[in-house]
Amino acid sequence: MIRHKAEIRVRYADTDQMKVVYHGKYLEYFEVGRSALIRSLGMPYSELEARGILLPVVEVYAKYRKPARYDELLLVESFVTEMPQATLKIEYRIYCGDEKNTLVEGYTVHSFLNTSTGKPTRAPSYFVQILEKAMTSSIDAIRDN
Repeated sequence: MIRHKAEIRVRYADTDQMKVVYHGKYLEYFEVGRSALIRSLGMPYSELEARGILLPVVEVYAKYRKPARYDELLLVESFVTEMPQATLKIEYRIYCGDEKNTLVEGYTVHSFLNTSTGKPTRAPSYFVQILEKAMTSSIDAIRDN
């Protein structure tokens, strides 16, 4: 499993009339977590694009458990549990405070899209190798503890 955590401070603009984070904003928070996760692997999304690969969202799911409010510090945990083939699934948990206070959990599924052809493609081998290395490192870190 590959895991990354990113912090987000809730802006006033993220809240609705009920003074809680508008439900659609959590998808933006997922994006922040996803970008940070991919960047932490040493392959920022901009480099994937430069190599001719896009990762459009083809499926999204979110389960809302508790609301977040203005100025709260949220932790977005993003993780990948399986190697991609034609799609990449990234799962998320958003916490406020400690990890026992889950606000939202969900996932996004992404297709690999070749920018030259505009057609879906399999996960590029260089990206799969980066994920394999990260997963192996995660397993080794768990074994060392």
